[in-house]
Amino acid sequence: MSSPVSLGIDLGTSELKAILLDANGAVLAHAGVRLGVSRRHSGWSEQAPQDWWQACVQALAQLREHEAFNRVACIGLSGQMHGAVLLGDDDRVLYPAILWDDSRAVAEAEQLGPGFAEVTGSLPMAGLTAPKLLCLQQHEPEVFKAIDCVLSPKDYLRLRLCGERISEMSDAAGTLWLDVAHREWFTPMVRATGLTPAQMPRLVEGGAAAGHVTASGLGLSPGVVIAGGGGDNPVAAVGIGAINAGDGFITLGTSAALVAITDHAAGNPASAVHSFCHALPHRWYTMGAMLAGASCLRWVTRLTGMPDEQTLLDQVQAQLPIGQPVPLDTPLFLPYLAGERTPHNDPLLRGGFMSLGHDCTPAMLGYAVMEGVGFGLLDALHALQSTGADVQACALVGGGARSEYWAQLLANILQREIFTLHGSELSACIGAAKLGFVAMGQGADLLAAGMPVKARYKPDLMQQPVLEARYRKFQGLLPAAKALHD
Repeated sequence: MSSPVSLGIDLGTSELKAILLDANGAVLAHAGVRLGVSRRHSGWSEQAPQDWWQACVQALAQLREHEAFNRVACIGLSGQMHGAVLLGDDDRVLYPAILWDDSRAVAEAEQLGPGFAEVTGSLPMAGLTAPKLLCLQQHEPEVFKAIDCVLSPKDYLRLRLCGERISEMSDAAGTLWLDVAHREWFTPMVRATGLTPAQMPRLVEGGAAAGHVTASGLGLSPGVVIAGGGGDNPVAAVGIGAINAGDGFITLGTSAALVAITDHAAGNPASAVHSFCHALPHRWYTMGAMLAGASCLRWVTRLTGMPDEQTLLDQVQAQLPIGQPVPLDTPLFLPYLAGERTPHNDPLLRGGFMSLGHDCTPAMLGYAVMEGVGFGLLDALHALQSTGADVQACALVGGGARSEYWAQLLANILQREIFTLHGSELSACIGAAKLGFVAMGQGADLLAAGMPVKARYKPDLMQQPVLEARYRKFQGLLPAAKALHD
């Protein structure tokens, strides 16, 4: 009998990725399809769910070229969190999907208030799902009246694969509608946004069987098991083996986050620290989230006219070698291009450079951006420590992990060992595929297995005095940045 293969699908903001994983944890093939974001108005961020499905179909068409595709026995799903997919009673999409970095619901988040934060694991924030629905109720009442169900993004792919409206605990935790400790819908918050529990999808755990493939034309055998899956951060944690209390990692993708795994729900809503359900039962994670991470480096690359990010990174290393203290008059950067969550909870906050001079070069701007993101993560680390989370050595995953310079700079700023992993750019796909095997009753060994370490970066104590001085200046810029939008 041929060995089974798991299909892992990760629906990101900028790309849908898919892999074939064998039962030994080896990636046999991978595919990717780029996605665009619509920004119809300032602060809006939307995508068409149909585009996700078309990207999924295209990715599967690429994977069908590999012989292992015929052995797909299960599917795991991962995806961007906090999005709102609005369905009518015939499963028709009623409105563009409102994404995690959409800030139109600032007033509605304030309207919901902090009263349920200890139950839901987070303060109401414009980027979370619940305030978006309250905003729609007030500004798009006809659309709101037609809503029969609200899904998270990756759960729309499940709907197209098997016709079932199902979500799981980790994505549900990011909606603000979940009782995070008890892992069930929290009716008072659902009703506070004008909805009823009947409009919520059925919940399962991430490794539970959550439907079987019924869609035709994909080359998949009917009856292939679909796992519950999870949100991108918790599923990436499964991919790298961060599944036990005390494990921690930094994800440096479009956004950025510092994540600590816990064995109980333990957030600090007052500091905008999230407490969410892990994609595995009886586990949670505490997270400090930044709305802009490696996207800041992409932005400054375009701003400076560099052909690509690596060219800019090469110039940074040449002009500001990582082994030497940075000059104190190097520009500072506030990384709030899309607002900020932890610890500021301010979606209207905006970024900026300070201390620019005639002698400023693209390399200096590139350095300032990487350092500013690092300082934002240091803010998040301090907030996580306020919950009692113990954050020690951290894996670094996401696109930003490709830069050795940035990894060392983060180690210096956070005063923690940072290590990168082979294959971490596919960690969410791999985690999703692992959950697929679990849904078949297999894969327990895969869950415990991590990824091989690629490189380790230890803090350079010689850099500490300069970086601490620059961090104090960075913190001093916040009041001025807030005053600009107040």
